[in-house]
Amino acid sequence: MPTGKVRFYDEEKGFGFITTDEGQDVFLHATALPAGSAAPKPGARVEFGVADGRRGLQALSVRVLEAPVSLAKRARKPADDMAVIVEDLVKLLDGIGADLRRGRYPSSSQSKKVAAVLRKVADDFEA
Repeated sequence: MPTGKVRFYDEEKGFGFITTDEGQDVFLHATALPAGSAAPKPGARVEFGVADGRRGLQALSVRVLEAPVSLAKRARKPADDMAVIVEDLVKLLDGIGADLRRGRYPSSSQSKKVAAVLRKVADDFEA
């Protein structure tokens, strides 16, 4: 079976194109995808059958072999860097916790900064 990468796929229109390993473009219709599967992302490596359609080659029975790495995961910080960030965050939160035990809330500007740091760290974990 030929293999290639999804060059383009429009989920709303239900079609796209695959570029084979040999460089040919093959039409990809939604009906060639496995039932219930998500739309293939550009760059996804696929295996498929080929038929001669009215307008050229058409993919049949497409199977995703390897999904592309998401941009968020590609930009993800290394685990060693995240360990240092988490350790610093724990120290920051320990200081705030000590102030709260003494009956003092952080100032509004400090609260906003801490909230922003927490959101950023959460975003890095979700990536």
